[in-house]
Order: sequence, then C-alpha cells, then structure tokens
Amino acid sequence: MAIPDRLKEYLEAQAVPYTHCTHRLAYTAQGVAAAQHVPGSAMVKTVIMRGGEKFFMVVLPATRKVDLPALEHALPYDKIQLASEYEFAVLFPDSEVGAMAPFGNLYGLPVFVDTHLSGCNEIVFNAGTHTDTIRMSYQDFNRLVHPTVISLTRDLVAA
Repeated sequence: MAIPDRLKEYLEAQAVPYTHCTHRLAYTAQGVAAAQHVPGSAMVKTVIMRGGEKFFMVVLPATRKVDLPALEHALPYDKIQLASEYEFAVLFPDSEVGAMAPFGNLYGLPVFVDTHLSGCNEIVFNAGTHTDTIRMSYQDFNRLVHPTVISLTRDLVAA
C-alpha cells in the first residue's frame, strides 16, 4: 500500500508542494517522528472520535494528547469518546488502520486541529501506511482541509 490515490490526486490537483518520505515501520506518532527525524511538535497525530453516532477527526501534535473535557466543552456533540479501530476502519478503506492522513474532508469528516499544531510552519503526517509520510506546509494543509482550530489537548505528561 502507498499514499491513497484520493489524497495524492487531491494534493496534485491543488498544486500543493509536498514531500513523500518512507521510514521504518512505526505505529505511534512519536515513533514516526523519531524515524523521520522531526520534532514531535511538528508530527501530526490523527485521532478519530465519536460524538453520539457522528465521527470526527482530531489533529494534534505527537507530543500532546486529547483533552476530553475540553472537547466536550468546545464541540456540539453528545457523549464524546475515542472511536475504536473497528468502528473507524471502514471510514478509511484506502489506508492502514491508524495510519490515515489528517484529511477528513476527503472522507466526509469534520476536522478539528489543536491550536498548538496551527503554529507550525511545516507538518509531517502518516500518508495511509505505517511506513509512508507526507511533509507539507501547515498553511497549505489549512487551506485544503479548512479545519476548525481549537484548544483541545494537554501535554502527554499532564495528569
């Protein structure tokens, strides 16, 4: 498996410069950041959440984790929780489970980006597999995805 066609075609149709990289097998965002030699603050972690029966995508730096109370306060969804891999695998048929790119707009999902990530010049994210990444400017990502930018995380070490 390589970069999903819908993502590659979208980036090329929008004439967005990006770099496709490969790395050793890694299943966590921090592991990918280490394999790609990029700071965890610029490595994107894509998390699928469920509010009631609706799915949505949360995009955050690898160095942070979702703050569920902040999400519940900021978003208009009921009973917000992490979606299970079983639940969301069918939403991304062209990606390995857990390696989906943060382009929820290509899959009909609302996208929420943490404010910490929006300050990056460049971001790196999984590109459909656990061995492929894309590096591009955050500005281009924002222009293409039109995410809602909110404060939705806390440090990994925070209680």
